[in-house]
Amino acid sequence: MGRGGRGGGRGGREPLPRSVQVSKKLSYLLRHGAEKEGLELDASGFVNVQEILDNRNIRSLKVSFDEVRDIVRENDKQRFSMVPVVAPAEVDGGDQPPLPSNDPKDWKIRANQGHSLKVESEGLLQPITVDNIPETAVHGTTHAAWPLIVASGGLKPMGRNHVHFASGLPVGFMSIQDLNEDTAAAPPVISGMRKSSTILMFLDVRKAMEAGMKFGTSDNGVILTEGNDKGVVPLDFFKRVEDRTGMGVLVEDGRVVKEAPKEWAGKGKGKGKG
Repeated sequence: MGRGGRGGGRGGREPLPRSVQVSKKLSYLLRHGAEKEGLELDASGFVNVQEILDNRNIRSLKVSFDEVRDIVRENDKQRFSMVPVVAPAEVDGGDQPPLPSNDPKDWKIRANQGHSLKVESEGLLQPITVDNIPETAVHGTTHAAWPLIVASGGLKPMGRNHVHFASGLPVGFMSIQDLNEDTAAAPPVISGMRKSSTILMFLDVRKAMEAGMKFGTSDNGVILTEGNDKGVVPLDFFKRVEDRTGMGVLVEDGRVVKEAPKEWAGKGKGKGKG
């Protein structure tokens, strides 16, 4: 099955909840399928909501404007942003909020991150500079993917435009450093890492930036980079890589200190996706 995530028909299992089906269709269109489906994203990745509702992928589910608005507002990972087509007018030196509108033609929507479609980073992301370097940038991956990441020398976008990092750990995650040093844990993040991750890769963003890599932050707080000139975030720039299932620290200060068990390589097709 392609990335479109066509809802229903899950091998005899219960169909996905409607909100998940609609969210998956929106993700497909706004991240991957817009060009194929005849939709044109602007420089910041937005497309008119009416055009989305008229698209066959969304029309097949008879999605309403209210449903789209609710999904944008309530999505647990804040995957989407929706803004008025016309910016608020300036009145008496201040911003006049636009009147509420239920006309989808008056709104545009985008995916905040995860694109394989070409979207200019300048319009999509808030640049990270030496003045706003995040304290934490962590990538979550799997046992199956880890040997491939090591063999390739680092993380690659794997068909997307960027490698993704979370600005902290999801609920229930704890790093080895926090356990050993009784460090105050950062607030849990809502996006940027799968909860199925078994390997945590902590990046030294400052060191990577000094080497020329550019970083930005999406509207839902995900830290993104295209990597170096070869499209890679090398292992050299990772402060620490640790296994959550008992193996401990695998990489420290860019150096592999513990080899992964051979059985990890046989756990399936790992991609090391950003």
